[in-house]
Amino acid sequence: MQEKINSIIFEIRQGVGGEEAALFARDLWRMYLKYFEKNGYKVKVYEEQKTDLGGIKSLTAIVSGEDIYNKMKNEAGVHRVQRIPITEKSGRVHTSTASVAVLPKFDYAPIEIKESDLEIEFFRASGPGGQNVNKVETGVRITHKPTGVVVSCQTERSQQRNKELALQLLKSKLWQMEQEKIERNLTEERRKQIGTQERSEKIRTYNFPQNRVTDHRLNKSWYNLEDIMDGNLDPIINAFNK
Repeated sequence: MQEKINSIIFEIRQGVGGEEAALFARDLWRMYLKYFEKNGYKVKVYEEQKTDLGGIKSLTAIVSGEDIYNKMKNEAGVHRVQRIPITEKSGRVHTSTASVAVLPKFDYAPIEIKESDLEIEFFRASGPGGQNVNKVETGVRITHKPTGVVVSCQTERSQQRNKELALQLLKSKLWQMEQEKIERNLTEERRKQIGTQERSEKIRTYNFPQNRVTDHRLNKSWYNLEDIMDGNLDPIINAFNK
């Protein structure tokens, strides 16, 4: 029987499509957040970068709930949207993408990290549009030099607490890398999850003019896009477990 993993590192990033891609990433996060709330999952946002229009450049969160990894792992990959952006004046339908990554998080990751392998930067936590919202540098960004893995945390008020949480994220990511090297390697796994964020690598399409959501791995469509974007993802998630 497969072990239940009750916490995940959940990441969303804007892909191809400029500002519209960031706005789509925001809408995806809203969809997932509503799904998490409806299921009683605990959500903690560790890092978020927004655009001037409120889109999401990148977001990292820890989400905890019963067997959440097995439920969410199939959400990883490139998501494509087809719609008329609010930035489009001529009424043309645009195609943009955002990527989702889902990694297991463990309460204890048996990873030893050398202090000399870390590059630690402190910065002022920022709000929408990148403006600084704190007068002191409480945000922490950590780069693991041997692997190039970068994590950051800016949601806590103290620099020390942000550093602790960032190190916890880093350990989980490095642990994941070691596990997947045993099977193959993390680079290939993340390439399968996120790819290059090109439209051709899509796992799912959200077509607003046709009120349709299509999962290309299942070769199945749902014609209740608004309901799905409101967090009602059970029909899609359950389709993978049949």
